[in-house]
Formats: sequence, C-alpha cells, structure tokens
Amino acid sequence: MKQTENEKKTADEEVSTSSIVEKIKELGQANVPEAPDSNIHVLTIIGQVEGHMQLPPQNKTTKYEHVLPQLIAIEQNPKIEGVIILLNTVGGDVEAGLALAEMIASMSKPTVSIVLGGGHSIGVPIACAATHSFIAPTATMTIHPIRLTGLVIGVPQTFEYLDKMQDRVIQFVVNHSNIDEQSFKELMFARGNLTRDIGTNLVGEEAVTYKIIDQVGGLKDAMNTLTALIENSNLNGNRNGNTNENEDGNTTDNGKEG
Repeated sequence: MKQTENEKKTADEEVSTSSIVEKIKELGQANVPEAPDSNIHVLTIIGQVEGHMQLPPQNKTTKYEHVLPQLIAIEQNPKIEGVIILLNTVGGDVEAGLALAEMIASMSKPTVSIVLGGGHSIGVPIACAATHSFIAPTATMTIHPIRLTGLVIGVPQTFEYLDKMQDRVIQFVVNHSNIDEQSFKELMFARGNLTRDIGTNLVGEEAVTYKIIDQVGGLKDAMNTLTALIENSNLNGNRNGNTNENEDGNTTDNGKEG
C-alpha cells in the first residue's frame, strides 16, 4: 500500500514538473510565488512579436497566439483586477502587434505598461494601449516607417497597402496617447537621427516630452498607479451599482433600504 502511494506521489511530481517545463517552453514563464489572493497579473512582451510567420528557434519571441487567449482569460477572471505589461521588444509583425494593442486597449480592467530596455517599432502602440504608460529612464523607443522583408511586387497597389497599414499604426498611437499626428509623422520620417535610416530614437524622458508615454518611472511607480486605478475602478463600480439600485426604488445612496 505504501509503495503504491509513493509511486502515485512520484507520478504526480513528474506531471507537475512536466507542466512547468511546458509552460516555460510555450509561454516563457512558470508560476512563481505570489502574494495571497494577488489581484494583479503580469504580462510580458519581450523579444520579437511573432505573428503569421514562425521565426527561427534562436530568436527570442512573444507569440501573439499565446498572448491573445491570456488577455481573454484575464478579462474573464474576477480575481484579476489589473494588469501590468512589461515591454522589452524590438517590434515584429505589424498586424500581430496591432492585434495585441487593440486587445489591451479594449480591456475593461485597468492596465499599466512599462517600457524596459526597449519598446521599438510595433512596441510603441502596445505601450500606448495601456490605461497609463511608463518608461524607464534608460529605455528607448524607435519610431520608423513600416518595413517589409522578402519579395515585394513593385506595383502601385503594394505601396497603397503599405501606406494604409502605416496609417493604422499612426492613428492608433495618436488615439491612445497625447501626441498629435503631425508630430508623430515627423518623428517617423526624420532623416539623420538614425544612421543611414529614417526614423527617430527616443530615450526615456524624450518619449514623455513628445507625449507618447505618460510618465518616466519603474516598477514601484507602476504598481502604485495600478493600485490607484483599481481602487478608483472599484469605487466607480460600487457607485454605479448603488445608482442602479436607487433607480429601482429599493435602496438609497448608501445602500440601505428606502
């Protein structure tokens, strides 16, 4: 009987270890000790945003088909009240990056992003998508026109498509930050800022000066801001709940029976 229990315990441990290894392989993370009943989820977007094409195995990637279900699960989980998004990305697939940005922007729960190291290219709209955005003092953000690799058909329709895709990125950033369209285009098409290339590299405070990012700060600042956003969201939710009850004539503003 004891041998059977030991064998069962060993089998359970092997399954648990296998599950952790699988999470590390697929999502780049494993479950770590958290504060009891933690109401904050941490989402990491690192390396290159992998989209419709699978990148080589030596590339550090964030697979958007893994992140999208996580965002839906976060939205549906009542225990999670806020999300911190850690960004250190060189960019990647434009449509995949925009999909992630749109999902983050459409969440009902407060979100805070922190650009650490870099939030380049398509990482810019992802950072702007959060309710409030931070950038580390030494972090950088590269803003440049959309680029394609591989065979490109040299016809007017190709350039029109690229122009429309680029306009989608521009409009998203303008709508989810405080920079105006003209200023963002000037940064995107600036000459001489990047060696033998077009675009602009912003470091820390510069991203805030151009009103792309809300604030310079780190983890402590992001946590404090997210906590305040959660408290404000809960307060507004309680107020709305009390208001609805009052409209039915069942309760007063303080929730007592009328």
